[in-house]
Amino acid sequence: MSKNNQHLRNILELNFAMLLISTSGVLGRHIDMPVPVIIGYRAILAACILFLFCKWKKISFRIETKDRIPILAGGILMGLHWITYFYALKMSNVAIGMLSLFTYPVITALLEPLVLKVKFQKMHLMLGVLVLVGIYFLVPDFSIENTYAKAVAMGVFSALCYALRNLIMKTKVSNYHGSMLMWYQLIIMVVLLSPALFIMDSSGIISQFPFVLILALLTTAIGHTLFLYSFKRFSATTASIIGSIQPVYGIILGIIFLREVPVLSTVIGGVLILTSVVIESIRTYK
Repeated sequence: MSKNNQHLRNILELNFAMLLISTSGVLGRHIDMPVPVIIGYRAILAACILFLFCKWKKISFRIETKDRIPILAGGILMGLHWITYFYALKMSNVAIGMLSLFTYPVITALLEPLVLKVKFQKMHLMLGVLVLVGIYFLVPDFSIENTYAKAVAMGVFSALCYALRNLIMKTKVSNYHGSMLMWYQLIIMVVLLSPALFIMDSSGIISQFPFVLILALLTTAIGHTLFLYSFKRFSATTASIIGSIQPVYGIILGIIFLREVPVLSTVIGGVLILTSVVIESIRTYK
């Protein structure tokens, strides 16, 4: 295979990964069960799949004592990220849920100097303002009664949890296999959310099982694993730039399967948020 054809194949594989991950929006809106129950079953099924994968690849599950607390924190933050993201989807639509979540790259850039003690850059403050303007367009009316305002708040909080989780795990990925780290985080979620499976109504799992399985297998296990492998072929920044297509795929899937067509203000807000993500990604790449 020629170099150009191989590069094209790598780009297509990365876009396929983004498409799989973006199915979380439609599935989060469609699955008719309490959010903690959805996330609980998602974590159980995905953990089983990743356990078999790690065993097949002979990936070690051993972690150093000093890394247990950070991995525990990562699992808790990942669980909060998934739960609040799905609440944002339930309270609004795929477009607003995914776009509010995609504030996380700029939130990461703003938090990185505080968490990892790197130099603060003024450009990040400007990009943060651009994101805030984008959020304003997502929800022009920020009243407490406005359901969409609550959804955006949930989405941004989800983005904050995701950004913190990524910054914590960034210091560990060089020492451990990504699939093993993800498995531990899933196990932490299973432990924390298992009471919800008994307290809340989980009877819908019988009818909703195919969709939860798709969420665990395609979205979580395969999608995130393919995205992880893309770092072997692309720089993290290039993968992040291409990853900005996620909300676009999600919105298209929402239009096709849920008939959710975003209004003009949502489109404008989304463009501003994604523009800030692309600008930061390109700056980092340079």
